[in-house]
Amino acid sequence: MRYLQYTSVETGFTEGETHMSDIQSILDATYEKYKDVTDGTVASYIPELAKADPNWFGIVAVTTDGDVYGVGDVSQGFTIQSTSKPFTYGLALEDNGRERVLEKVAVEPVGKQFNAIVLDEKTGRPPNPMMNAGALVIASMIEGATLTEKLNRILAMFQRYSGRKMYFDGIVFTSERQTSFRNRAMGNLLRSTGAIELNVEEVLDLYIQQCAVVATTTDLAMMAATFANGGVHPLTGERALQAKYVRDVLSVMHSCGMYDSSGEWAYRVGIPAKSGVSGAIFGVLPNKMGIAVFSPPLDERGHSVRGVKVFEELSERLCLHIFQQC
Repeated sequence: MRYLQYTSVETGFTEGETHMSDIQSILDATYEKYKDVTDGTVASYIPELAKADPNWFGIVAVTTDGDVYGVGDVSQGFTIQSTSKPFTYGLALEDNGRERVLEKVAVEPVGKQFNAIVLDEKTGRPPNPMMNAGALVIASMIEGATLTEKLNRILAMFQRYSGRKMYFDGIVFTSERQTSFRNRAMGNLLRSTGAIELNVEEVLDLYIQQCAVVATTTDLAMMAATFANGGVHPLTGERALQAKYVRDVLSVMHSCGMYDSSGEWAYRVGIPAKSGVSGAIFGVLPNKMGIAVFSPPLDERGHSVRGVKVFEELSERLCLHIFQQC
């Protein structure tokens, strides 16, 4: 694999062979390049998210061997928001099987924003599980006798991916629940089509709770590396997801994970990825590494401004694009 190696401020990047020990210097240089970017706006439609410091910025890469490289605010906690969707999608696949999930949620990109209300006219299915409508249906498919049991299963799942105990932020949950008018409307519409078969308020609560799970950039990169490692945590060796479903999750991430910019992302960055309105983006390079970036200011499509720039940079310099020969 080829990459562009950072040598000095004067020299910049030069082409060379990939050595994993060089990843840190590349992350350091990329962080320095983008740390002073002031573009974007912190999400405010969820009041608690508006309190985020726009200067927070962390980059972490974790290899499938468990090597961790990071720079910046890598230990700053944040709620994972929509970056939770691939993980709960995987859990729903394990709980219900591929065909049952496909009956409820399609896997088609639609070029729409994350909260667009788009349903199949014949089946009532949402187009994919990365949009809010699809994620609500997925939340309704998580097994458990009670809401608490379902939440505990989700938290246990995140622990398998991250390697440490996870929890959700009750303050963010309450803030988001009080302003989830559109998601509540979507839930009722999905209930009317039969896509959701359970109590809408309970489904909405579970969905918001999964979005309010707290992680760090290091956690999210480790979770991405678990996907990259075929569903097995690189350090603990614990399986978080069956390998056959890792394929399904990454396929949908690649085509739908960045909403209405998924096509451009696939073109420019070329790795399966998922963003969240807290300012997180994680990407998965199968059999090699997981990468996560956290920076709260968002662009007009709801993606971290610094995060997008970092992924474009790392894709080029580390030759990460899955269709590029290096």
